[in-house]
Amino acid sequence: MDIRLRFFFPVLAVLASLFSGCAMNPVTGKSELAFYSLSEQEEVSLGKKAFPEAIQRMQGEYDDPHLKEYVTAVGMRLAKVSHRPNLPYAFKVVNDSSPNAFAMPGGNIAITRGLLVALENEAQLAAVLGHELGHVTARHSLQNLQRGILLNIGLQVLSYGSSGTSYGILAQQAGQVAGALLDSSYSREEEREADRLGIDYMVKAQYSPKGAVELQEFLAQKSGEGEALWLQGLFRTHPFSKERMRDNQYYIDSNYNWAMNNEAYVSGAGEFQRAMAPLRKAKEAYDDYDRGREKEQAKDLAGAIALYEQAVHKAPRQALLQNALGMAYLRNDSPEQAKKYLSKAVQLDGDYHESHFGLGYLYLQENNPASAKEHLQKSMKLMPTLGSAFFLAESYEKTGELAKAHTLYGQVAAADSRGSLGRAAAARYRALGGTGRR
Repeated sequence: MDIRLRFFFPVLAVLASLFSGCAMNPVTGKSELAFYSLSEQEEVSLGKKAFPEAIQRMQGEYDDPHLKEYVTAVGMRLAKVSHRPNLPYAFKVVNDSSPNAFAMPGGNIAITRGLLVALENEAQLAAVLGHELGHVTARHSLQNLQRGILLNIGLQVLSYGSSGTSYGILAQQAGQVAGALLDSSYSREEEREADRLGIDYMVKAQYSPKGAVELQEFLAQKSGEGEALWLQGLFRTHPFSKERMRDNQYYIDSNYNWAMNNEAYVSGAGEFQRAMAPLRKAKEAYDDYDRGREKEQAKDLAGAIALYEQAVHKAPRQALLQNALGMAYLRNDSPEQAKKYLSKAVQLDGDYHESHFGLGYLYLQENNPASAKEHLQKSMKLMPTLGSAFFLAESYEKTGELAKAHTLYGQVAAADSRGSLGRAAAARYRALGGTGRR
C-alpha cells in the first residue's frame, strides 16, 4: 500500500471520531449522524444572516403591508402548533415571478409572488407554508448544508458581523451559504416528511386537509405541462412526482378523513381573495415585466424597454417595475431616463440593493461621489456584491477617504483575482500604495 494511504486512513478515522456526532431530529426524536451539531441558537443565528441575502437574490420583498401581515398570520397559526413553536419565525412574500417557496434555518420562510398568485384559498396557502415549516422543524436545510460540505462555511458566517461596507471573505461566504440554501434540493424522503408534517400542522390549526389535496392536484397538472417558470422554480428544489401525490392522499385518508368535510376545518377562500386582490390587479403588469426580462436575455434591449414601460404604466407604484426600466435604460446608455426611474424605485421601496447600485453608479458618472457613496453603502448593506464594492471604493477614493478605498480595493482584488473588476481593483490598490496602513 502507498505510504501516503497508510497515513491517510488512520488520520481520517481520528478526524471522524473527533468531529462526527449525533444531532437529534426535533420531529422524530431520533439521533442523526452529523459532522457538527448546531445548537438552536446557532441555527437561528445562521438563518438570520442568510435569509436577508436570499430575499435580495430573489428581487426583494413584495411591497404590500396588508398581504405581508396576512401571510404572516397564516404562517404563525401553523407555527404555534408545530413541533418547534418557540422559534422566532419570519414569513416573507418575495417579489419573484417563479412559483416557489423556501425555508431557511431557524424559522425563516418565504413564498414568491409567482406561487402566491397561483393559489385559490387560504388552506392551499397553509399547505405550502406548512410544508416549509416541516423543513424547518425537521432541520432539513441544515442537513443539506452537511451534504454540501458547506457547514464549515456556515460556522464561520455565524461569527461574521458586517458593517455593510466591506467585501471580505466572510461577506463572500455569507453569500455562498444563502445561495446554497436557495439552490439545494431536498431528498424524496425529506419531501415526504415535510408533506406529512405540513398536513399535520394544517389540521391542528383547523385548516381543511382538502387544501393539501388541491395543492397536490394543481402541482401534478403543472408538472405535466412543463412550464419553464415552474421547472426553474418549485420543481427544481422540491421534486414532484405522482407517487408523492398518492402518498399524501393515502396519509390524509388514513389519518384525517374525518376532517375532509368537517365544517370546523376551513378553506378560508373569502379572506384569501380579499388579501390577494391588489396582487392580482398587478399581475398583468408583471406579465409584461416577465416578457421584458425574456427580451433582455435575448439581447433585445429596445423590446425590453417597451415592455417595462408598458408595465410601469399599468402599475406605477410597483418599485421592481420602476427598477427594471431604470436598469434597462442604464444598460442602454440613457442616464437621465435611468436616474428618473431608479430614483422612483428607491422612493417606493428603499430596501432593494439593485436600485441603490444603479443610482450609485450614475452619481459616480456625474462626478457626485458623496451621493454615490450613500447609495452604494446602502446597496452593500442589503447585499454585498463585487460591483457595489468596486464602485464604493471608487467613491471613497474620490471623497478623499483613501484608507477605506485602499482596503476595499484590496478585498475586491482578492475576491475576483482573475476577473476584470478584480484586475482593475488591484491596479487601484497598488496606485494608492500604503494609504491603507495609516
